Amino acid sequence: MPYFSIVLPCFNSQATIQATLDGLSAQSFVDWEAICIDDGSDDQTRSMIYVRAAQDPRIIPVSNPGKGPSAARNYAATEIASGEVIAFCDADDIWCPQKLGEMHREMTRGDIDGAFGQVAFFNKTPGDCRVRSSVPQHDLTVAVLLGENPVCTMSNLAIRRRTFLLSGGFDETLVHNEDLEFLIRLVGHGSRIRGIDSLHVWYRTNTDGLSSDLKAMRDGRNSALKTARVLGYGPNRRSEAIYLRYLAHRALRLDENPLAALRFTFAGIWQSPPSFLFPVHRGVLTAFASCMAPLIPRAIRRKLFA
Repeated sequence: MPYFSIVLPCFNSQATIQATLDGLSAQSFVDWEAICIDDGSDDQTRSMIYVRAAQDPRIIPVSNPGKGPSAARNYAATEIASGEVIAFCDADDIWCPQKLGEMHREMTRGDIDGAFGQVAFFNKTPGDCRVRSSVPQHDLTVAVLLGENPVCTMSNLAIRRRTFLLSGGFDETLVHNEDLEFLIRLVGHGSRIRGIDSLHVWYRTNTDGLSSDLKAMRDGRNSALKTARVLGYGPNRRSEAIYLRYLAHRALRLDENPLAALRFTFAGIWQSPPSFLFPVHRGVLTAFASCMAPLIPRAIRRKLFA
């Protein structure tokens, strides 16, 4: 039985799946299985996975009997995985070689239920990363999750399989922020999830992906807020300001109506000026860019903010 079961949902991922699987093969910690669960791809994704599986028996091709990444993750984690720890990975992200080794050291300490590391954001190649996520010094809390989720992506989370089973898995009705709702349930029910201050994931930014729909993102977060309220937690002005800063930043990157980022910025500063504006490199710069965006021609905006 492997220590890690890697759950990797994929759909029409032929352009990125090789790099993702290369990242798994390059792991310094080798005691793992990778359940690659295809969601009905009509490109070469499935055949590419089967080729890799013939080369490495740790790679297990599976078809999703449901629909969507949440259903795929639930099926793989509950019905197929045999490892002690579930490590999630998306088909367009790349793991750093030391990720599983550092996760193994952290998880074998025995006092936590899950862990995550830093994420670096790239466009075409990992070498063009300019931004990294930060890791809190304390265990993950609902209050932190309601602001700006430091886990960032499911590719960054490892959790004990027994903890996942007790949680009930992902809400398959959600398309956006299903990871946030899941994390709120975990932490709200007492699971301890700790950050590791080390780079674990290269995250491929994609303005055409699921996270590009700002309205759907807000709808998904509202579902996560309902879960938080049931557990006795609610957003405060600080967390709302931080989340609105995130939306302003996304609106700039996605080249939405240039007034969209400005509206998010005004709303966030109204909630809590210090929380929105600081740290300076995240808040003040976002506010400045939001104010300038309506005055800049679209072609220049795209180059500046992409």
